[in-house]
Parts: sequence; structure tokens; C-alpha cells
Amino acid sequence: MSQSQPAYPRVLLKISGEGFCQRGEFGIDGDEIEKIALQLKAVADLGVELAVVVGGGNFLRGRTFTKKAHIHRATADYMGMLATILNAVSLQDTLEKMGVPTRVCSAVHVEAMCEPFIRRRALRHLEKKRIVVLAGGTGNPFFTTDTCAALRASELGVNALLKATNVDGVYSADPKTDPDAELFERLTYQDVIERNLQVMDLSAVDLCRNQDIPIVVFNLKKEGNIERVILGRPVGTTVGKAHKTGAN
Repeated sequence: MSQSQPAYPRVLLKISGEGFCQRGEFGIDGDEIEKIALQLKAVADLGVELAVVVGGGNFLRGRTFTKKAHIHRATADYMGMLATILNAVSLQDTLEKMGVPTRVCSAVHVEAMCEPFIRRRALRHLEKKRIVVLAGGTGNPFFTTDTCAALRASELGVNALLKATNVDGVYSADPKTDPDAELFERLTYQDVIERNLQVMDLSAVDLCRNQDIPIVVFNLKKEGNIERVILGRPVGTTVGKAHKTGAN
């Protein structure tokens, strides 16, 4: 494989809401979203078909919010879905100002701002090399955007699910509190499930296992990491079948 030949021709990238702001802060930071957009542009320039699921935790997390306010969990989750749309349209505008065609497809219908998610339409956008930003989660309460990412990855037939985080990959313990925490380079789906490692929701990991979609967990804040993963370079932690290498 050449240095510029993608290992994964079609991918789904999951970006948590925290990726849109400075660590520990709230809302959308213009510099941070521009950094993300520049990385996505570099991937698009390789000819990779790219779908992006965005979280909304930089504004609100339904599960946490409902514990702090007299608001039903379902309502809080819908509020979180609206937060993902704020992130999605801001990313779309930033990308298109860089000359990258982008479409926002939402499971929650907000016609004035974005298209509804229709699988065949989203696939057509990918085939036309448009970045597809997927908002609104699954459109249902009680499901996380991790689950949405695994679901959309399965629907869109991607070669890998990339989970962008604020740490370098999957560790044996929390690296912020345990200096001896081990960074794993490779794990099986079963390792993650049996050891309850904090990669994604276990239901999302199980869905990826059933569809044979490898998961790559890496640090979003290290510039160029998304492109490195796409090119198959050793970055972060890869979760897949035992002894499996490369794209599926």
C-alpha cells in the first residue's frame, strides 16, 4: 500500500460533543471546529467517503441533565438530539467555507436546517464524495450517539468506525488517575465486552461485532490523527476480530 492510499475507502467518524470545545468548557469553540474541519478536508482530499456522527455533550447530556432537573429522561434526550444538530450545522458551514461539499442528515426533522436521514440519499451523497454529517442520534430517546454511530456504520456499509476521543486510545484503567494504565494497540470485540472496557456502549460494540466493522479509538486533539488512521498507520487502539488486520 502506498503512503497515500487509504486503508479504509469508506468510514464513519464519531466525534463527541466535547471535540467542539476546549477541554472542560462549554458550547462551540471556533478554533476547535476549524481544526476538526481541516482534518476532515484532508481525508476528503484522499477520495475517502466520509460520514460523521456528532455528539452533543458540549451543550447537554440527557442522562446527566435529567438527574439535575425535573425533566423526564425522554425529554432530556430529545434536547440532546437538538444539541447535535447545532454541532452538525456549524461543522457543515465550516467545511463548505473550505470548499468541501457537505450535507447534514438528521434523524430529528428540522427541515429549515438539514435533510432528514434517508439511507439511500446518504449513500448517494457519499458516492458523490460529499461529507455526510449525521445529527439527531437515532431519533429515539434512551439511545446514545455511540449506538447511533454503530447503527449508521452498519446501514452505510463502512469499512471502519473511527471513535475520536480526548485520550490516545483504550487503556486498562483511567490514564488520568492511574500512571500505570496500559494502552492497548489491539483488542477483540470479546475483550472489550468481557472486560467492560470504556470504548463505546457495549450494545454499539456488539453491533459492530455482528457486522464485522472494526473500531479504531484515537485522540482527536492530535493534529493529523484522522488522516493517519485512514492511511492505516498505527494510531490508537483497533478493536476487531482476533488476528484481523487492515480494512474489512
